[in-house]
Amino acid sequence: MDNLDRSILDLLRQNARAGYGDIGSSVGLSASAVKRRVDRLVADGVIRSFTIQVDPAVDGMSTEAYVELFCRGTVAPDELQRILQQVPEVVYAGTVTGSADAIVHMRARDIASLEDALERVRIAPNVDHTRSAIVLSRLVNRSRD
Repeated sequence: MDNLDRSILDLLRQNARAGYGDIGSSVGLSASAVKRRVDRLVADGVIRSFTIQVDPAVDGMSTEAYVELFCRGTVAPDELQRILQQVPEVVYAGTVTGSADAIVHMRARDIASLEDALERVRIAPNVDHTRSAIVLSRLVNRSRD
């Protein structure tokens, strides 16, 4: 991957529907050269998908929280993944350093739905406790999977 590929990725992150010609004008390549590069980035697994992002407020999922998850003993990441994948309100989860075992980003329709989802996480085997912070306002959002 070179700087042109990185520039193409940056432009696609901003607008996944951008035309190859528009991208080419920005990076100094022809539309066909951009298409070949994008096709290669897809084939190589650099680009995993093209998707949309829906405004959570419009989608009815405007209540969000970040949850620290604390486990009893040692729990394998695969087990945490299995537990958390069963809760549809979990939109992101990762293991972390520090006293918590994982950090979980959750979205729900309202506080009651969020509380129900948190309870489903709390009652899972090996989960000792959680610590939650409800998001009041979003300040910066740069999705960069």
